[in-house]
Amino acid sequence: MAKPNHAFLAACRREHSSYTPVWLMRQAGRYMEEYRKLRAQYDFLELCKKPDLAAEITITPVERLGVDAAILFADILLVLEPMGVGLEYSKNGGPVIHHPVRSGKDVDNLKDFDPQQELSFVYDAVKKISKTLKNKVPLIGFAGAPFTLASYLIEGGGSRNYVHTKKLFYGTPEAWKRLMERLAKVVAEYLNCQIAAGAEAVQLFDSWAGCLTPTDYEQFVLPYTKAVIDAITPGVPVIHFSTGTAGLLKQIRAAGGDVIGLDWRVNLDEGWGMLGHDVAVQGNLDPVALFASPKDIKARVADVLRRADGRPGHIFNLGHGVLPETPVDHVIAMVDAVHEMSSR
Repeated sequence: MAKPNHAFLAACRREHSSYTPVWLMRQAGRYMEEYRKLRAQYDFLELCKKPDLAAEITITPVERLGVDAAILFADILLVLEPMGVGLEYSKNGGPVIHHPVRSGKDVDNLKDFDPQQELSFVYDAVKKISKTLKNKVPLIGFAGAPFTLASYLIEGGGSRNYVHTKKLFYGTPEAWKRLMERLAKVVAEYLNCQIAAGAEAVQLFDSWAGCLTPTDYEQFVLPYTKAVIDAITPGVPVIHFSTGTAGLLKQIRAAGGDVIGLDWRVNLDEGWGMLGHDVAVQGNLDPVALFASPKDIKARVADVLRRADGRPGHIFNLGHGVLPETPVDHVIAMVDAVHEMSSR
């Protein structure tokens, strides 16, 4: 059963709570049988675009796992579809952009759209979820950060070296600036619409920022991420998440966020120390640790909690999303261990 909803929001604001709150990225995903059954009946975009289904998928793990927050079921690339880039979700290969952006002309040819109108199905889902949860736990809205969205647009999908992305910002910085300003505006409006519909916190996913040097992050990414965070409805906590960015923590902190996500590649106490204790942190168990025995999972949970040292402002999470093959009972064991061992 879920804990009272104050713990997650209290941690976002670095306030004391009686235990450490926990939720998981991709807590609604393929590792759950309930999700797999729905996914067998509908394609991925259908699940995202049908508010009743998106609400069901969002709420199921809250009830099943006992986590302290719900996160909206959606996808970071939904904001790109109305731009006319030919977004497609293949069955096994992940998202594909059929008309990638590779030049200034391509940037200028992107379609303008109204996020409030074109993405109304997302806000309808948020309203349904909020009504069903009845303040049992808070609902987290989310969006992709401008850099990660730009990289998808430019690469046409996933990438190992981000060659096309870097060629664009090195070779045509003015085109890069136009693209990032456009994305920042859309993302901020999209998140604020989710908040207006009932989201009580939002997370900005910059999953690919770890490919950057500190200098490139400062020049080509930081101003636009900061613009999004600064534009979020006042009083609503913002979680700034990225991976592979232990060498960019100074820059990520400068970009903003009430909570900074840490992945497993940095010890939580060291990462928090680099960020400063005047900001909350989220993390940072290795997702693969959930394949260990429940006894080992408990030991790893204890290590993360020990490094947090009971300091207000720690939200327990994985360093990235739950992997599809993860045993559900191991996830539940982790959630229970966090609650039991952090009780104070």
